[in-house]
Amino acid sequence: MAASSTDASPALKEIFDRARLQHFADETAAIWPRFDRERFLSLATDGLDDLGIMQRMRRTAEAFAQTLPADYAEALAVLRDLAPRIRHGFASITLCEFVAIRGRDAFERSMEALHFFTRFGSAEFAIRHFLRDDFERTLAVMKGWARDENEHVRRLASEGSRPRLPWSFQLKNLIADPSPTVSILDALKADDSLYVRKSVANHLNDIAKDNPDYLLDRLSGWDRDDARTEWIVRHALRTLIKKGEPRALALIGTTGEADVAVDHFTVAPAVIRLGERITLSARIVSTANERQKLVADYAIHYVKKSGATSRKVFKLKTFDLAAGGTMELAISQQIRDFTTRTHNAGLHKVEFMLNGQVLADGGFELKANAQP
Repeated sequence: MAASSTDASPALKEIFDRARLQHFADETAAIWPRFDRERFLSLATDGLDDLGIMQRMRRTAEAFAQTLPADYAEALAVLRDLAPRIRHGFASITLCEFVAIRGRDAFERSMEALHFFTRFGSAEFAIRHFLRDDFERTLAVMKGWARDENEHVRRLASEGSRPRLPWSFQLKNLIADPSPTVSILDALKADDSLYVRKSVANHLNDIAKDNPDYLLDRLSGWDRDDARTEWIVRHALRTLIKKGEPRALALIGTTGEADVAVDHFTVAPAVIRLGERITLSARIVSTANERQKLVADYAIHYVKKSGATSRKVFKLKTFDLAAGGTMELAISQQIRDFTTRTHNAGLHKVEFMLNGQVLADGGFELKANAQP
């Protein structure tokens, strides 16, 4: 039986609620008086309650596509004026989606539009349609964007070409061969913007899931004296580090298999309800004769509706442990529903890991919340 939360945060899909859509309509009509606000709202709100966030974003773009001027250039001019009036990054993504709907046959004009709109709301989803239609031509434009003066444009070069971008379709050709984006990632590997560096690390982590040896070979050749590049490497390797991949651990300076004894590992309380917190605590003792660099993680085996479990690994701490030294570790986590994860009642196993190896385990029981 699935547990339910009584204090869940508003759903992400409410970014595109009726008030937002009314705001779109009012502002667009102020820019272009011939805009049919009623038709736009009718199209954009059709079946709204049953749509998820990406469906609502797409539906809004489709409503614009049917109500803005038939001439693509004129329609873009209206949306260029609308962009600074929206003042919400995710809501502005619908402008980019409009380009993907109406502009696939006007490549150069559409590239210029995405270059502009991504400053207000990322064009990472829209650009993928162009990559799928004409990969080489689109990627050539994105390579130029990697050296743009604007951080949002530079990030788009990396984020839009990720092989496995969440909430979008996969780029199968880049999953099979990630090498075409090398020049983009090389250009951004020491970017001043943390916003850009996070995207580069996520792009590289995508590559790690399908081509780990390729990734490790590339990162091994990077000059990591620059702290910005070192930061990217550490975050790019997170999936491989969680798996205990020896080359990945070596790249971040760990000493291989942890030479320690786990004095205790606890998960408390033993029984909780949705919305409550668990606390993990561990005490480890070095059994080595020299200092060790260790990466501590923990994994929760979430119970599915079927009764099976799905394992997710979380970062805990990276630290040095002196010969014969001890380390106390603790972390608290609230167990609550997200848009991307809902919880089910049952026994949830929890594992404690060092350098990718499971050294101890425990668990907690999630009880179903009482029905109102």
